[in-house]
Amino acid sequence: EKADLGEVNFSLCYLPTAGRLTVTVIRASNLRAMDLTGYSDPYVKASLMAEGRRLKKRKTSIKKNTLNPNYNEALVFDVPHESVHHVSLTIAVVDYDCIGHNEVIGLCRVGSDADGPGREHWAQMLANPRKPIEHWHTLVEV
Repeated sequence: EKADLGEVNFSLCYLPTAGRLTVTVIRASNLRAMDLTGYSDPYVKASLMAEGRRLKKRKTSIKKNTLNPNYNEALVFDVPHESVHHVSLTIAVVDYDCIGHNEVIGLCRVGSDADGPGREHWAQMLANPRKPIEHWHTLVEV
């Protein structure tokens, strides 16, 4: 039985001439409550990965006391055109805690080496340069 961790909606847009990958985190929904209040304080962390190493990371702002946060925030990565086929993104929804650790609620991967929806989303982005391609992704356990 898979825990229902929620889902995250974001668009990917690649500008080949500028070598720029823009991840626009739109919203998340039905997130798992991580705090005693029955809510979470979620933010989204996008990590640009290559060969299992994290190259860069970007974060959205923290949304307090919600399981359905709206972000509409663009996270921009510089990805040269020749390496766009060798990188992937890990999109993690994280619960912010002032005390103790920030806990990862769930994550999803997109890239040429991801599987299923993550691979399809990446392929659509590459097939439609300069156009934001938006998808919902189901979060999975770390």
